Amino acid sequence: MSVSSKRDYYEVLGVSRNATEDDLRKAYRKLARQYHPDVNKAEDAEAKFKEISEAYAVLSDPDKRARYDRFGHAGVGGPGGPSFDADEIFSQFGGFQDIFEAFFGGGGTGRSRRRGPERGGDLRLDVEITCADAYHGAEKTLEVAHQERCEACKGSGAKAGSHPVTCNLCRGAGQIQQTQRTIFGQFAHVSTCPKCEGEGRVVENPCGDCRGAGRVRRTKRLSVGIPKGADGNLRLKLAGEGDVGPRSGPPGDLYLYLHLAADPRFTREDTELFAELPVSFAQLALGDEVEVESMEGPQRFKIPAGTQPGTEFALEGLGFPVLGDSRGRRGDMHVTVRLVVPTDLGDEERDLIRRFDDLHRKKAEQSGHGFIDFLKGILSGK
Repeated sequence: MSVSSKRDYYEVLGVSRNATEDDLRKAYRKLARQYHPDVNKAEDAEAKFKEISEAYAVLSDPDKRARYDRFGHAGVGGPGGPSFDADEIFSQFGGFQDIFEAFFGGGGTGRSRRRGPERGGDLRLDVEITCADAYHGAEKTLEVAHQERCEACKGSGAKAGSHPVTCNLCRGAGQIQQTQRTIFGQFAHVSTCPKCEGEGRVVENPCGDCRGAGRVRRTKRLSVGIPKGADGNLRLKLAGEGDVGPRSGPPGDLYLYLHLAADPRFTREDTELFAELPVSFAQLALGDEVEVESMEGPQRFKIPAGTQPGTEFALEGLGFPVLGDSRGRRGDMHVTVRLVVPTDLGDEERDLIRRFDDLHRKKAEQSGHGFIDFLKGILSGK
């Protein structure tokens, strides 16, 4: 932008020519918030932000403001006056983000504080449970490797008889402050102390057991209750059973991921339990009282005569408990009868089957009925 085409700096900031330093700062804060490119996505936002920043840079400096009031833009950027480049402002701050944080706050420059006790990490443990564990509920004893407080130094990290000392770099503040002189004035940049890493203290004589860490790796045993109705989608949280934090910081949590082991007798869908019962042709044709295995032990039920292969029977209340239900509700167990065809037949058995097949064919031809109808007729004496 040429000197002749520049707008009046007071007009840019929207202040009078006798505006005080406080008036200038307030005006700049308001406009900078409005046109900062990280906030305003308009195409001309960056240009306007540079314009108001340039205006503030000149008017906030007493010497430059005096020259501007007397000679206009030529006094601060024209021939015979000091050169001025608006982009210079941003290079001193490291770009738009840093200048925004320097004036208005935010994560990063100027916001670092001494850290408090650091929380320990969370842990995950995968636990396999059986169908019986999930059905009846169970108490499991688990071994967990974790970081715990070093008892030799009581978590301080310092050797017995000594103590952590105040960091001589940050003097216990946990942060380093540096002052930077810019075109806007002086700004303090604060960062975490690299020597004590924000603790404010350092261990000069480290503990021999934990080597100054204040914690050691140990394996502990925990007793955990598996609730009735648990399944492979359940996650259990054990608060405070994770790693202890550095320098006796609070512990994290332990998360148990349950995995339901396969059971050859059953399959499960939510609270419903499914099983297959192998039966013979005679049991289906003549009917029978059979026994099926369940989570509550053997259960007896009747197969009606003439039952078709693949028929499903529901045994109410023999499914899985509803997780967390205080009324003790359960799903059902579903039993599907599966016809087992014999493969090791003797001569006499083969002869009986052929004779039966011949009778079936003749009966079917006479009546037009199917095999099952014919079988029912024979069984009923017709």
